[in-house]
Amino acid sequence: MNKELIIHSTPTGIDIALLEDKHLTELHQERFNNQFTVGDIYLGKIKKVMPGLNAAFVDVGHEKDAFLHYTDLSPEIRSVMKFTGQTVAGNLAAEQMLANFEIQPEIIKTGNVKDVLQNKNQLLVQILKEPISTKGPRLTCELSLAGRFLVLTPFNDAVGVSKKIDSAEERKRLKVLVESLKPKNFGVIVRTVAAGKNAAVLHEDLLTLQAKWQEMMRNLKGAVPVTKVLSEMNKTTGILRDLLSPQFNKIVTNDVKFAKEIEEYIARIAPEKRDIVSSYTGKVPIFDQFGITKQIKASFGKTVNIPNGSYLIIEKTEALHVIDVNSGHRATMDGSQESNALKVNMEAAEEICRQLRLRDLGGIIVIDFIDMKSNDNKRILQQKVKDVMDNDRATHTILPLSKFNLMQITRERVRPEINISTTEKCPTCGGTGEINASLLLIDEIEEDLKHLINTHRKLKLYCHPIIGAYLRRGFPSLRMKWLMEYKKYVRIHENEDFGITEYKFFDENDEEIKLD
Repeated sequence: MNKELIIHSTPTGIDIALLEDKHLTELHQERFNNQFTVGDIYLGKIKKVMPGLNAAFVDVGHEKDAFLHYTDLSPEIRSVMKFTGQTVAGNLAAEQMLANFEIQPEIIKTGNVKDVLQNKNQLLVQILKEPISTKGPRLTCELSLAGRFLVLTPFNDAVGVSKKIDSAEERKRLKVLVESLKPKNFGVIVRTVAAGKNAAVLHEDLLTLQAKWQEMMRNLKGAVPVTKVLSEMNKTTGILRDLLSPQFNKIVTNDVKFAKEIEEYIARIAPEKRDIVSSYTGKVPIFDQFGITKQIKASFGKTVNIPNGSYLIIEKTEALHVIDVNSGHRATMDGSQESNALKVNMEAAEEICRQLRLRDLGGIIVIDFIDMKSNDNKRILQQKVKDVMDNDRATHTILPLSKFNLMQITRERVRPEINISTTEKCPTCGGTGEINASLLLIDEIEEDLKHLINTHRKLKLYCHPIIGAYLRRGFPSLRMKWLMEYKKYVRIHENEDFGITEYKFFDENDEEIKLD
C-alpha cells in the first residue's frame, strides 16, 4: 500500500490529507488558535469536586471547565500532586528528573474523588480529549510523553511492550533492553514500530523524551494556575511520528518553510525517508492538484456513493451516528438475493470504515446492512469489517450483526468530528431561496444600462439564454429600441451557467463593470 501525506498550509492553520493508494482515508485540520491539543500538559486549578459524579471540574483556560473523572486520576495521583508542589516551589531540579523523588502509595481503584482532591487547589493534568461541541476538554492525571518508538510514563517502573509485536522473542529482547536504559522512577511503553530497532535508536528516542520532561519541569517552576507547561507536537509531526512506515512514499506541502521543518523532523526519526519530502509551487491549489478537493466533496455529504451503484446514507444524532446501506440499481444484478446482498454489504463495509476514519466519527455507530439470512454470510461480513478496521488507530469495538442485520460499533472520539459542507450557495438567490420578481428583471437591466451608457464607449451584456432570447424577440426588439433611444449598440452574449435572473455588463476591454 502506497501512502502519501498532502499538507495545505494557510495563514490560519493547516489541512492534512492522508492518501492510501490515492484514496483519501484521513483528513485532519489544525488551527493555529487551538490551545487544547491532545497531549498538552497544564497546571490547572480545581474549581469544583463532585462526589456524586465521582469527578472534578478543573480550569485549564477553556471557557468550559474541563472534566476529570476518578478513573482518570491515575493510581500515582499522590506522587503527581507531591511532584507538582515540589517542582513549583523549586525544590526539584530538572536535571535530576525523578532520581531523588520519593514515590507515594497508589490510590485504590474504587475510591471517591473527594478523598483524593479535597482541599487541593492546583493540579497537573494532561488533555485526554479536545473540547467537543458544548463540552470542555477531558483530562487525565496519568501523564505520558509519546515518542517515535517509546512512551515515557512517570512515577512507576513498569516496562510494557506492544501486543501487536507478534514474536515473543522480540518482545522479550525489547523489554530487557529498555529496562537497562530507562531512568529511575519512570515507566516505558514500547511501541509497535520499535520492533527490530537496536539499542542506539531506542536510547536516542528515550533521551528526547527525557529532554521534554525536563522542559516541562523548568516551565512548571514558579508557575501559577492556569499555565500550559508542555505542548504536544503539531498534528503533522504527530501523524508522522505515529504512522511513518516503509509504505510512505511522498509528503508534499505548499509551504517551503514548513517542508524544511518536516524534512528536519524526519531526518531525526527516520533518516532513510527524508527524501520523500517536497514542496509544491504550482498555481493550482495543492488539494485540487492531487484530486483531494473532489474526493472531499464526494465523501462528506449525507449521501455517499459506492462504485457499481450502491450508496450510503449517513445521519447524525446527539447520541449516535446511523449509516444505512442501500443497493441502488445493484438490486437488478444477476444472482440470488442473498449473494447480491453479501456483495453490496462487503463493498459498503470498506467505504464505511473509510468514512469513520475520514470524518473521525466517534461514539456509537449503528449500521443497517442489507438483510442476509445466512449466518455464515453474517460472519464473513463481520470479519471483513474487523479486517478493514485494523488500520484505524482509534480504539473501537465491533459487535456481531443482530437478527435485524444491524451492526453496532463504538469508536473512541478524542477530537471534534470533521464536518465539511458539500453544498454551494445558489448564485441566483444567494442562498435565501428567494429571487426578485422576474417581471422587473428587464426594468433592472434597462436602469443599469441608462447608468452606464454615457460612461462607456461599448457595452456587452452577458445573461441567461432565455433572457437573451427575450431581448431579441419581436420587431422592433428591446435591443433595437435601446439602439434607437441611446444611439449605442449593446452586444448580447448568452451564458448557460448564469442563473435566469443573473446578468453582467462588460466594457470594451472585456472587463466586468461592477454595479453597486
